[in-house]
Amino acid sequence: MKLNQLVFKSMLKNIKHYYLYFFALIFSVTLYFSFVTLQYNDSVLQTAANSGSAAAGLKAATYILYFIVLFFVLYANHLFMKRRSKEIGLYQLIGMTKGLIIRLVALENIVLFAGAVLVGMVFGFLSSRLFAMVLLKVLEQDTVVAMTFSIEAVKQTLLLFAILLAVILVQMAFMIRRVSLLSLFTASKQADERVKRFSPLKMMMGAIGIGLISYGYYASTQLFSEDVATDLFLNMLIILATTIGGTFFVFRFSIAFVLNLVRMKKNGHLSPVDVLALTPIMHRMKGNAKSLTLITVLTAVSLAITTLSYISYYSADEKAFSTSPTDYTLYEDNGKEFLAALDMEGIAYDAVELRLQKVEFSLEELVAEHMKNNELWNMDMEIYAVPLSDYIKRYPGLKLAENEAIITGYNNVLSEMIPLQLGNVTMKAEGQSYPVEVIEVKDEYLLGNIVVGVGGGPVLIVKDALFEQLAQHKGISVWHKQTSISLHDQGDLARAEMLYKETNAYHNEFYTADKNGELQLKTRNQVSKEKSRVDYISVMGVTIFTTAFLGLAFLLATGSILYFKQMTEAEEEREAYTILRKIGFSQQEILRGIYMKQAFNFGLPLAIGLLHSYFAVKSGWFLFGSELVTPLLITMGLYIVMYIIFALLSISYYKKVIKESL
Repeated sequence: MKLNQLVFKSMLKNIKHYYLYFFALIFSVTLYFSFVTLQYNDSVLQTAANSGSAAAGLKAATYILYFIVLFFVLYANHLFMKRRSKEIGLYQLIGMTKGLIIRLVALENIVLFAGAVLVGMVFGFLSSRLFAMVLLKVLEQDTVVAMTFSIEAVKQTLLLFAILLAVILVQMAFMIRRVSLLSLFTASKQADERVKRFSPLKMMMGAIGIGLISYGYYASTQLFSEDVATDLFLNMLIILATTIGGTFFVFRFSIAFVLNLVRMKKNGHLSPVDVLALTPIMHRMKGNAKSLTLITVLTAVSLAITTLSYISYYSADEKAFSTSPTDYTLYEDNGKEFLAALDMEGIAYDAVELRLQKVEFSLEELVAEHMKNNELWNMDMEIYAVPLSDYIKRYPGLKLAENEAIITGYNNVLSEMIPLQLGNVTMKAEGQSYPVEVIEVKDEYLLGNIVVGVGGGPVLIVKDALFEQLAQHKGISVWHKQTSISLHDQGDLARAEMLYKETNAYHNEFYTADKNGELQLKTRNQVSKEKSRVDYISVMGVTIFTTAFLGLAFLLATGSILYFKQMTEAEEEREAYTILRKIGFSQQEILRGIYMKQAFNFGLPLAIGLLHSYFAVKSGWFLFGSELVTPLLITMGLYIVMYIIFALLSISYYKKVIKESL
């Protein structure tokens, strides 16, 4: 029989195994080709041209996606070769050399790769338009997306998957050449270990694993404490190492210890559920510890990155609000033409004038006791003071007694990293001191970003009498008045945006003193709230799309690997199900054990991954936006739903195996 005939017959014989591997290849090519095609879509190219970060982000994501595909395909190929170990052993028994077997399997892989790449590029081409539409929807771009076929995308996909094929062939050849004939017949059992008495050393390792994870969680909550300026990178590496190491120890020792206690408590009286769930899990824990650790860590990393990106995107309105708390912000007497244009167009609006005066005080007076010795806080801070009568025009209801004040606009990064306490503080203006008592710290933004800086900043609200004293020191302030414009009807926003630009109301000129005390003319632009929101979305939109896409790829890869592993285990346990059916156990009785087993195999990595991602996100979410709960719940909910789907697919396959076992 010729080699090509043997390849054809072998593929027909192994069709029930090949379809799984073939699906993995098609899935990988589809994901990669659709994402690469996006970069050559005219609508996406135009968007990327308007944002340099968009093009760079898509290109960087391509390399990460290829890593995901490489990991997924290599792991799927490893499982596939493991399932065919007995077949390869039989080939050697009938006299085939290892070289000939390698050629046989290599030809099969080449045929599979050729078919998968062809089918995957077709599906990738069809799905690329959908992904392009999603991207432009995220960017709030109302553009018609056409189908785009790129030769460059085809070349790039063919090249990278040719490299992947070469790696697969090397992996396959290495696996065949290094194993003995006997090991091929026992390869499917290598992950098993004999369940024996748990030693004190293993108990200690299990406790160490839980301790390492607990330390990693605690350290993540202290990541931005008083030592934020020192050893941040080192602390992040320590948290990463302890969490990953602890996860492995938990899977390898802690869980096995708990299951061993349960088994010992039953004193040998195991139910069918125990036989089908508890015992197989314990037998396979040694071989599965590494893969479960890897899947858990990948799930946590992808979920954390996706959540942080979604927090940034979800907080676009809040970011715009911190830049311009009202629709438009004018300074000094600038913008009169804009207001006149609004009146002429009949656009109704409210205008609130806020008087400003710059003052200084030291943060050390208000930070917590354990932070007072930090040099970062032991310095004078320049902020603007606003009189109470102006503040209540925007936020009515506030009352202050003599020498009382509040701080507003203090939130997100500042409030998390430098929490302020209430108490007495000494303001300074032109060398004069003014003691006040801070009675409240609020998070409401009041001034535009060209006054308080990018991302907002604190503002001091004082009694009018005190403000009049501060206002005598004209030399220290750059700005003295801000006019906040709020439209009555947001339907007028498009026309107002045009007028704001046409009248040049965003352009501001001011004088500031240099080191020698000489005045210099400077300019600074104040964008509208809507323009700030659109600009932020144009940057973060591509980020959330790429991270969500990569997160989906990670999720499908890890979920598929767990599913593939369960399919392999189901085939290996087929004989056990036959025996159980013959001695009288019903299909439902056997399935109860399967349900528990799948709850463990899918639920535990997911639960630990969710915990890891929660503490990772919680440690620094405020650097990315202003809302944590909603983005976190949405992303976690999606991951939970996807894992449930994979678990149900595994249960469905087990039902099929159990049904066929008798």
